[in-house]
Amino acid sequence: MLDRTQPDPNQSAGDLASSGVPEHVTEDKPQGWRPLNWLKRAGQFFFALSFSSLTRRIVSLNLAGLVALVASILYLSQFRAGLIDARAQSLLVQAEIIAGAIAASATVQTNAITIDPDRLLDLKPGETYGGSDEYSPLDFPINPERVAPVLRTLISPTKTRARIYDPNGSLLLDSRNLENVLRYDLPPPAEKPGIVERGMVAVRTWLNRGDLPLYRELGPENGNGYAEVGDALQGQKRSMVRVNARGEVIVSVAVPVLRSRAIHGALMLSTQGDDIDQMVTAERLAILKVGGVAAAVMIMLSLLLASTIAGPVRRLADSAERVRRRIKARIEIPDFTRRRDEIGHLSGALRDMTSALYSRIEAIEMFAADVAHELKNPLTSLRSAVETLPLARNENSRARLLEVIEHDVKRLDRLISDISDASRLDAELQRQDAIPVDLRRLLTTLASVANETKLGHDVAVETRFEGRSPTDTFSVMGHDSRLGQVISNLLSNAQSFSEAGSKVRLTCRRVRGEIEIVVDDEGPGIRDDALERIFERFYTDRPHQGFGQNSGLGLSISKQIVDAHGGRIWAENRPGPLDADGAPTVAGARFVVRLPAL
Repeated sequence: MLDRTQPDPNQSAGDLASSGVPEHVTEDKPQGWRPLNWLKRAGQFFFALSFSSLTRRIVSLNLAGLVALVASILYLSQFRAGLIDARAQSLLVQAEIIAGAIAASATVQTNAITIDPDRLLDLKPGETYGGSDEYSPLDFPINPERVAPVLRTLISPTKTRARIYDPNGSLLLDSRNLENVLRYDLPPPAEKPGIVERGMVAVRTWLNRGDLPLYRELGPENGNGYAEVGDALQGQKRSMVRVNARGEVIVSVAVPVLRSRAIHGALMLSTQGDDIDQMVTAERLAILKVGGVAAAVMIMLSLLLASTIAGPVRRLADSAERVRRRIKARIEIPDFTRRRDEIGHLSGALRDMTSALYSRIEAIEMFAADVAHELKNPLTSLRSAVETLPLARNENSRARLLEVIEHDVKRLDRLISDISDASRLDAELQRQDAIPVDLRRLLTTLASVANETKLGHDVAVETRFEGRSPTDTFSVMGHDSRLGQVISNLLSNAQSFSEAGSKVRLTCRRVRGEIEIVVDDEGPGIRDDALERIFERFYTDRPHQGFGQNSGLGLSISKQIVDAHGGRIWAENRPGPLDADGAPTVAGARFVVRLPAL
């Protein structure tokens, strides 16, 4: 529906003038008002979706899965593990090169000889003096003054820390103490980290720690406290990965300093705090960027998915609410049956349910109107008879009025009984579960009862079952009492129209996937214009009976029962022999019932 304050964009100028909308309204509009209107509508659409519970659930669940995936990638990143391994291998190679250079630079002062006189007196014949015990001929101690320039040259291009330990595990040289080698800009000691920095450190520690040990700075005399240094002093190279107090990954390696197969000390190389973390952080930022793009795409797709679900469901719910309130005489449920999904099935089910509900309401209204009309006739007659009774002058007139009253009371009783039976029929059929019904036994029993009672008529009932063998079963799913009521109504109706001494034939046969029950009588037949009307409520066509002897609900109830069982019922005339003029005659009426076979 168009807003009355805005013109229809499909109307012409003449239409606008004739509709009473001023032409200057369209002329004053800027050219960009349509895109703005579209953006406004899109904003309203997404705003409405954001407040939809179903939309929030769809978006939240999809984002939760994406967040879990990104978090797992950040936590279990193979790039980080591979980077640490590669860094450890490169440090080992670098440490071996530097250790070789340090071993080559370690010398002994060969021009200075120290002689111990006491040791000379202790020499035995044939022994020679080998100098002081401080240095053996193959012992080349590490000279920090000569090693420092070599270490400065080799360490400067790299962002690593080098420490040299003597064979006893004491620190000889630390690259941090070399002048003009490396410079570290540390924060002032008195400055405390802020909340944001502490939070970042906590997150980084949680991401990096895992099962890694904590890195601690040991004193200069505690080199053996580092496991890799201890192994290096034993002649083995080793690498370790630790995490410091700031959550930064520290990779360290230690190799022995060897010369002539003698261990002169150990070299320990370790990465700086943010060396590996910078590369890992860059990789994680790339992952987060990809995750952000994926999240945006997922949100858009989730909103589109929600619009195809939440929007139709909301429209169906609003229509159902309008049906409940009955704002209009008849509410149409939106048709989404072209969709091959649950929404289409729900739309079709709601449409069928609403159609059945309206049909039931209309049937109830029509039934109530018919009941009121049928009850009004005997009540009017009864009222007239009661009002006339005090005015009767003789006993004959009073007796006739009493007969009318009795007749109308019986008619009312019959109508109320049939109406009550018809009104509770649907409820009974819905409450009771369908069971297999053996029609052979049911029809045989009903025919026997009809032959014994005759129902006031001398008309016999003949039963016949047509099958391949006498033992063939004729079974349907249904309610035996209600199906018995249908057959009883048809037999009673056939007997009432048949002449005394005639027969009513009851035939049962299988027609493909259905069981067919045929009731034939030898009465006058049915008028052509009444073949369909005889199943209407309160319709009777019995010229041979007095007025008010039948309620007209028997065949209507029978049709209602058959329809509830998924079957069909109809009436037709049996053709008889040709008369003297060659015109076809009617041998009687025929009622046919077909029910789905079990």
